[in-house]
Amino acid sequence: MGFTISVIIVSLLYLALLELSKNMIIGWCLALIGIVLMFVCRAYFMKKDKYDKKRMALMWVIFISYLMINYLFTGPEEKRVPAVDNKNPDVTEVVHVASGDITGVYNEDHSVRVFAGIPYAEAPVGELRFREPVAKKPWDGVLACDSFGPMAMQPRNAVLYDSLSHIIGFHDYRITIGDEYVEPMSEDCLYLNVYAPEKGDELKPVVFYIHGGSLNTGQSYYTEYRGETFAKEDVVFVNFAYRLGAFGYYTADDLKNESQNGTTGNYGLLDQIAALKWVYDNIEAFGGDKNKITIAGESAGSSSVNALCVSPLTEGLFRYAIAESSSIVAKKPFHTFRTYEEAIEQGDILRKELGVTSSAELRSISADKILSTSSKNTAMTIDGYAITEMPYLTYEKGNNHEKALLHGFNAKEADVFMLNIKATQDNYEELIAEEIGKYAKEMAEIVPWNQPPRDDHIVIDALGEAKGALNTVYSALWFSYSHHVWNRYEVSLGIPSYEYYFTKRNKSLTNYHAGELPYAYGNLYRHPGLYDDDDYKLSEMMVGYWTNFARTGDPNGDGLPVWEMRTDTQTKVLELGDNVQMVDDPNEKIYEVIDKYQSEEN
Repeated sequence: MGFTISVIIVSLLYLALLELSKNMIIGWCLALIGIVLMFVCRAYFMKKDKYDKKRMALMWVIFISYLMINYLFTGPEEKRVPAVDNKNPDVTEVVHVASGDITGVYNEDHSVRVFAGIPYAEAPVGELRFREPVAKKPWDGVLACDSFGPMAMQPRNAVLYDSLSHIIGFHDYRITIGDEYVEPMSEDCLYLNVYAPEKGDELKPVVFYIHGGSLNTGQSYYTEYRGETFAKEDVVFVNFAYRLGAFGYYTADDLKNESQNGTTGNYGLLDQIAALKWVYDNIEAFGGDKNKITIAGESAGSSSVNALCVSPLTEGLFRYAIAESSSIVAKKPFHTFRTYEEAIEQGDILRKELGVTSSAELRSISADKILSTSSKNTAMTIDGYAITEMPYLTYEKGNNHEKALLHGFNAKEADVFMLNIKATQDNYEELIAEEIGKYAKEMAEIVPWNQPPRDDHIVIDALGEAKGALNTVYSALWFSYSHHVWNRYEVSLGIPSYEYYFTKRNKSLTNYHAGELPYAYGNLYRHPGLYDDDDYKLSEMMVGYWTNFARTGDPNGDGLPVWEMRTDTQTKVLELGDNVQMVDDPNEKIYEVIDKYQSEEN
């Protein structure tokens, strides 16, 4: 009995490991064969009266070794992610774009055409690494765009770790057949995806979405911002990949000198601009109106939206902007932006760690080695080409491009970034000082260490009695303050600005950073069991606000609670939660302290 129980326990744990690691089906078959043989061998030896401790120990050694070898050699295969969920989808008509002909695929009910993995530039490899994107050369024949392109080079967790994060953090892990693969990752990543309704008599507004990930991680096809729902609302939706980390933001003077445009350090941003230009030039082929493009993004994607608003290279390429949880318009941005001197310093560290003295030598270094360095190349800079000055200066001059702005923040923006920090009454002020120095004491008076208390948390959170207060401060510092500043400029320039405050709690990301994404882009249905009727009602309203804004620059419409525009006297934000209503921004007093820090000379 003890043998049977032991084999069953080990087998169940092993099969769970295979599931969480996404091992191929053949690995499961071989595992089951090994388990059966374990019982057969034991029965054989018992029948021959040869079953003893020595043979039992040898059987266990062989069994465990067999299982480990099976685990190592049947890991998930690499496979591109299909453009739609339905199997064997119907193929669309041929669409002609600048570089050639393509086809896409239909979703299940034929309400949306999806064209996935359309190359918008040449692969930035070899001599094109650390250079501006180059227009895609024409191809022969018809390109089948039925699966998403590879994600950009980026740090990537083991499959097992990723699965555990979906169990512990997102709570959306599901056991399914057919997901035994990993998505490809490559420097050859400059592909975009178009979600479009059937073409009609009138051209439709377009949303051009930039994914987040701290300019270091992320992919174009994340389920939370796929575009089928927008396409069903007669809005063409585009998302895409761009270079990340050192591949997108490495900076060096020798690169600036070799560039015809005198640029370096913003290759990921230049990819975004190249994709936007591609959309402007080609989107009519999909039924989109190039004169009605709204740029949108979340987190680092939102910072990138802000960068596109100030870049001289994007003038006339879009109308409106949607920015969720970040910008770079503060005088001293807290993240995703750095001085040229800081960028050069990190570039020096990269070359030193890899034992090279020039950027030309870096082009012969493997991508994996570049990923392994400790240098921090995850921020935009002033290169004199894509960004010519501190963004706030562009706003002070009124040279920004957006004609209307929809933007906002979530209730617990910083929480997932602070998991490993234990905040106590004793170290609370010291932790605040790491960001705003001498103003930490005043901030601690505005937000006492014990207010607000921590009301929910992920199980791996280091906690501490001051964690709720610290998260509140850092959420304002890193995220919501930038929207407060952006509002000031929009009001002063007479640009319509609509700000939201997402507070809806749920069983997944709740109102943490990125928690609003599946609501805003209509993807709650991809996670059955995680959301209830109230969540779906809120999502329907948010999709209405977002798509109305893409059409007219005003999110308001029939059946929606009124979202008041920001003015000198109207400073409330629209709460998106259990109630949808105009409320005071809860961080106003915090902003006053941050203003003092921001007004200091560097």
